[in-house]
Amino acid sequence: MLIRWMSLMDANSAGFVHGGTVMKLCDEVAGLAAVKHSRRRVVTAGMDRMTFLEPIRIAELVTFTASVNAAWRSSMEVGVRVVAEQPRDGTSRHTNTAYLTMVALDDDGRPTEVPPLLAETDAERRREREAQTRRRNRLAERDELQRLRAAEDA
Repeated sequence: MLIRWMSLMDANSAGFVHGGTVMKLCDEVAGLAAVKHSRRRVVTAGMDRMTFLEPIRIAELVTFTASVNAAWRSSMEVGVRVVAEQPRDGTSRHTNTAYLTMVALDDDGRPTEVPPLLAETDAERRREREAQTRRRNRLAERDELQRLRAAEDA
């Protein structure tokens, strides 16, 4: 979890936080969750999805909560939930969701195995099932694009 107060330095001219700032902080907290799970240095392999549900305003407290949803050989999917809070009255709202793929690296910078994920609760099992679906979709899309490119080159 990461909590950050959004300042003028984070905002655009309309007074909303830049989407890139939110994405960077999602990447940071996802990396921390992946390091904690794998006990290794990690790199971001991709961001599967980044949804912007509501704008974040300057002077709001923003909480980034990350969880490892699934672990494969050397990669992990990390989900990030972003909640903005109005500090004066405590009202909060879900503003963003992101799914990132992180890869663990060995001391030589090569992908290395990660521990399996032990999903124990219903919510953890649901997140793992959904992560498996996103992975199947990513791999199917990659295969389809490679097939199309190969057909064009033939």
